[in-house]
Amino acid sequence: MTSGQTFTLSGRPARATVLFFYPKDNTPGCTTENMAFRDLHEQFTAAGVEIYGISRDSLRSHESFKAKLGLPFELISDPEEAVCQAFGVMKQKKMYGKEVRGVERSTFVIDAQGRLVKEWRGVKVPGHVDEVLEFVARRG
Repeated sequence: MTSGQTFTLSGRPARATVLFFYPKDNTPGCTTENMAFRDLHEQFTAAGVEIYGISRDSLRSHESFKAKLGLPFELISDPEEAVCQAFGVMKQKKMYGKEVRGVERSTFVIDAQGRLVKEWRGVKVPGHVDEVLEFVARRG
């Protein structure tokens, strides 16, 4: 994780958590998604929610991406795909006419007790972060 710590669900603060999986640092959709979570970070914090972004990129890539965008939340590096596999976000996708294996953009909300309470799979970036914020704010 970009803070130099190791992330575990059981070791996180006893508050709701948003985990969002994205394909790659410094790509247009992923940059837009991370900036949307950044721009609404204060509202998520006010709703009592921690945010973590996860991709297969290296910690070095994450540190650079986080600094470049001024992200106020941690990014988790998952090059071995352990977390990606646990959440079932690795999919066969078409890219430039070729089949590739990659991360399906997905978001999960985990409550303070560690229960999965909402998931979005195959996410389209426009409006998504607003929808996540609305969901967590409604849950109180």
